[in-house]
Amino acid sequence: MKRFFLLLSTLFFLAPAVHAADAAKAPDALVREVSDDVLTIVRKDRSIQSGDTRKVINLVEDKVLPHFNFRRMTMLAVGKDWRSATPEQQDKLVDAFRTLLVRTYSNALTQYRDQTIQYKPLKFAETDSSVRVQTEVRQAGSQPIGIDYSLEKTPDGWKVFDVVVAGVSLVTNYRGTFAQEIRVGGVDGLIRSLEQKNRDLEAVSRS
Repeated sequence: MKRFFLLLSTLFFLAPAVHAADAAKAPDALVREVSDDVLTIVRKDRSIQSGDTRKVINLVEDKVLPHFNFRRMTMLAVGKDWRSATPEQQDKLVDAFRTLLVRTYSNALTQYRDQTIQYKPLKFAETDSSVRVQTEVRQAGSQPIGIDYSLEKTPDGWKVFDVVVAGVSLVTNYRGTFAQEIRVGGVDGLIRSLEQKNRDLEAVSRS
């Protein structure tokens, strides 16, 4: 699981801040144009490499969150139980899941060093409403790891709603755990569990 999070943390440095011109760009173009510049910054930032989690969190919130559809990600991860949640519970689930992902990946990102990204050709039509951008993360001495990004077209540009690492879907990876939490304590039990995980991660980042 830790390796899963570490690889996924690479994704956070492949998303630019939102600009009007970016909304019209192809999803793979957005990834390709920004990744080199941002990865260079990360490699040179000693505070991030030394474990400055707050700095990483700020960077993630500024550059990455606008390109994720966390509501849809949460809905897919919760599965059929999403429909039984009240609007208030749904909002709490989205907030807690969003915080969990940001804190988990930010902690892992401080371990980032010399990975490089290889991009696979993307073919899609202007009428397509969803695409999968395929890449490989390469590191000396290790086998390449495939990371696929599922994106949907929205009025605000392309948004990520799932990530598949080495064949494992992010939302599917959480769905089983979420279902078990709901069976034990209902939707409120899942919310409490997520909020506790977030408190634990925050404590780790401060230690």
